[in-house]
Amino acid sequence: MPEGVPLRAAAAGLSMLGVLVAAGGDALAQPSSEPIRIVAFGDSLVAGYGLRPGEAFPAQLQAALRAKSYDVTVANAGVSGDTSARAVARMERAVPTGTDLTIVEFGANDIFRGVPASTTERNLEAVLSHVGSKSKVVVLAGMVVPPGLGNDASRSFAPIYSRLAERHSAALYPFFLKGVAGNRNLNLGDGIHPNAAGVKRIVEGILPTVVRELGKLEKRRAAAD
Repeated sequence: MPEGVPLRAAAAGLSMLGVLVAAGGDALAQPSSEPIRIVAFGDSLVAGYGLRPGEAFPAQLQAALRAKSYDVTVANAGVSGDTSARAVARMERAVPTGTDLTIVEFGANDIFRGVPASTTERNLEAVLSHVGSKSKVVVLAGMVVPPGLGNDASRSFAPIYSRLAERHSAALYPFFLKGVAGNRNLNLGDGIHPNAAGVKRIVEGILPTVVRELGKLEKRRAAAD
């Protein structure tokens, strides 16, 4: 080996050590941070009824957040046909301890089945109590009664989501299907479930709320470091 190479290697090593010290010291000892764990907990609107897996809400939300440089995984905890009562029955399995952010979306099937708004509110109360104990941040997605089901149902359902969000300090996205409900071009043939383009519109609508809540998580992580 030519004379002087070991010295250059040592100098390079010392230079790198100086960079690490300047950056804060123990960069080599720092484990890589884990992805932010998001759970989308809901019914067919989350599950992706009639869609390919990559077109469902959780997959499209994950892609949209990663495009904004968020290191996230979004678990699909949606089950088609679920009511708020079914949500209570499976909430412990759906939202595990250590979840960072949970999106809760229920109510459409309660409305179509004529479940009293008071029952839906009581069930979602239980869901949010559980989710709040497992997840650092919660986003509650509301539902609106279709016009054809009458004003009485609409009046009774309208306030429950805002009340629940306030009681549980959850971020409220008032209408999950905003911009999609009633738009033939954004729904499947049944006129109820969004197609892939409809899900994209949902993601675009709820994304600012999710990003705002992720900002809260980042502040908490920074304060804990």
